[in-house]
Amino acid sequence: MEMERAERKRRSQQLAQRYRVIRKETEALAASLEVEDQVVQTMPDVSPTKWHRAHTTWYFETFVLGTADPDYRPVHPQYRYLFNSYYNAVGEQFPRPRRGHLSRPTVAEVGRYRDWVDRQILERLDRCAFSPEQLDVLELGLHHEQQHQELILTDIKHVFHCNPLSPAYSETTLPPPGGERVPLRWKTFEGGLYEIGYAGEGFHFDNEAPRHKVYLAPFSIASRLVTAGEYLEFIEAGGYRRPEFWLADGWERVCREGWEAPLYWSREGKVWWLFTLHGLRPLDPYEPVCHLSYYEAEAYATFAGARLPREAEWEVAAADLPIRGNFLEDRLLHPTASSSAKEGELLQCFGDA
Repeated sequence: MEMERAERKRRSQQLAQRYRVIRKETEALAASLEVEDQVVQTMPDVSPTKWHRAHTTWYFETFVLGTADPDYRPVHPQYRYLFNSYYNAVGEQFPRPRRGHLSRPTVAEVGRYRDWVDRQILERLDRCAFSPEQLDVLELGLHHEQQHQELILTDIKHVFHCNPLSPAYSETTLPPPGGERVPLRWKTFEGGLYEIGYAGEGFHFDNEAPRHKVYLAPFSIASRLVTAGEYLEFIEAGGYRRPEFWLADGWERVCREGWEAPLYWSREGKVWWLFTLHGLRPLDPYEPVCHLSYYEAEAYATFAGARLPREAEWEVAAADLPIRGNFLEDRLLHPTASSSAKEGELLQCFGDA
């Protein structure tokens, strides 16, 4: 019993520290935005920043506080409807395509909502009031919030791109375009029986388990990501006008929506520009191409005489690599050009695109 109490105290303290850091990071991402920026929804798949901040808070209120304390009363009874995303078991959800219609609660009210729930969570963590199962749900919520941090950046990029003023989210300066073309090499893996899936004692999502065996035929994977310059060769070869490169569904989409280049690319005369979280900048041919749909990636691979890696192949290739790369903490918020790879080395496997 004493060991269980000690373990629960240790874990509560650890999660309290992580809770503070992750919740503070979300607020830091929103701090660069004006109130008006946080309420815009530019398409059904984009959610306003205000909604992300409220939804992640609703998760902790509903699934942690609400289960730990039978007498807990929600801050507002309608938040269960407004800020539920897809949790059908707890009730109906406000329609996703209309989240931008919600002028209330205000951005300031959402901030106070976050502060209130944070105080309740941290006070209970401080006195070890959560059961091990509730701590599991809280830990899941922290990873869930980090997913929404990525969505905040993804969505505000689309919001700003739709604005003719092309505002910049970040005031930091990206390295100027330029460099040299890094040779693309191939690393070959033998065919055989491999194990994939999570192995370890730490956190993992349920769809990463159980660990299981898969049989793979021999395959090769590129040493780095495809660059914008390489993708530009596809465009200049008429890639968006040649159906032989495209899956049938993809070609129908190209024709229906008039695709001519990836999202966030634009051309003025002979010069290509790219919209980034730092604003508009000339396209850097040496940085990784990003914001491709599956159809575009598949078409480029066909054009290049290759194919996209399958999930199991990618997991086997990346299994023993150190987890380092261009992450949020670096604050570049944009993929960067690859360094040269040594023979048999795989680069840019984490963080860039």
